[in-house]
Amino acid sequence: MNELTETPAEVLRLQDCPNWLYLLREFDALYRHGSAGGSRLIRGHRKRVRDSLASIIDANPEISARAPEAKPVTAHLGRALDLGERGAVQGMSRALSRVAGQLTWEYGYEKVPKTLARKYAYCEVLGPRGPVRAEKLVLGFVLFAPNTTYPQHSHREIEESYISVAGAWSENDAAVHAPGSLIFNRPGLEHRITTAELDPCLLAYAWTGSEERLTTPGMKLSSTRKARMAQGI
Repeated sequence: MNELTETPAEVLRLQDCPNWLYLLREFDALYRHGSAGGSRLIRGHRKRVRDSLASIIDANPEISARAPEAKPVTAHLGRALDLGERGAVQGMSRALSRVAGQLTWEYGYEKVPKTLARKYAYCEVLGPRGPVRAEKLVLGFVLFAPNTTYPQHSHREIEESYISVAGAWSENDAAVHAPGSLIFNRPGLEHRITTAELDPCLLAYAWTGSEERLTTPGMKLSSTRKARMAQGI
């Protein structure tokens, strides 16, 4: 009598999923060939991101697909991708469009103000929450609706950078950033984001830090009007 055995599910790895691989290569290109603007700190951050990413790609990590999930703001994703294909980061926009139906959009906070819940979400594409699994680097995207204020917040023990893919935006009311620009936030730096009135804003982001902190970042909005005024933002 033959015993029936279950065939284990095939384990997919990065090299088996070209669309994810091409998306990561677009990140590599941005952090390898973009300018540091003469900043030693930004130059060091860019190197840490691309060195970690190169090591991850070489290791051919497992792909752990999560269930796709939309948020109200993802109704603006199509427009953001259209804008991205006209701008300085065309390759990234096109590569993201190839996996748009597989993205898991989320908030990252236990409590989100109702207004912000309609106008913001992020998706992780590489990191502890996958779908490309990694422990020492997080890569993903943040999407904002037009005319959004993302309240003051910080990331403890995490270095963060944003690269504009589509839309104009400002951090701490310091300047207007266009597609292709990179903003670097040191660990613990309080920052607030505002977006333009008519178009959505799509940002690629990278986090570097300890494995423990990247796994449990403890995201928390810290904005109060008094604190923001004290810091001039």
